[in-house]
Amino acid sequence: MAEHHFHLKADWPGGRNSEGFINAGNLKTKISIPTEMDGPGIGTNPDEMLLGAAATCYIITLAAMIERANLPLKEMSLESEGIVDVTNGVFTYKKIIHRPTVSLTNVASDKDYELLEKLVQKAEKSCMISRAIQGNVALELEYNIL
Repeated sequence: MAEHHFHLKADWPGGRNSEGFINAGNLKTKISIPTEMDGPGIGTNPDEMLLGAAATCYIITLAAMIERANLPLKEMSLESEGIVDVTNGVFTYKKIIHRPTVSLTNVASDKDYELLEKLVQKAEKSCMISRAIQGNVALELEYNIL
């Protein structure tokens, strides 16, 4: 069994409305509480990073599945939305909605499109981040296949 270790260093100089900095390999950025949550909105924040982790994991997983299936991919893009609920002062990451758009080249057959639709759905269940947050954050797909 192989294990991969990832490391992050965070610097945070003060109280709630300070700004900090994280360094995790290729991810180097300022961090703070977002303006939507009455913070300074400098750099990124945990809500965007969770959304980014889920979205990049989904699209990379889907790309790998499409490649392994030898589908004639033309292009692919993704828009994702994270929804945080605030009830009685408690912040809960409620839902992530992925909206992929995928198109195949003009040599694609009907069978290719049937397989593509299955892979678009399967990638969400196969992604490591989706599996990690399963049961805590609802995941939805609203896909467009061209």
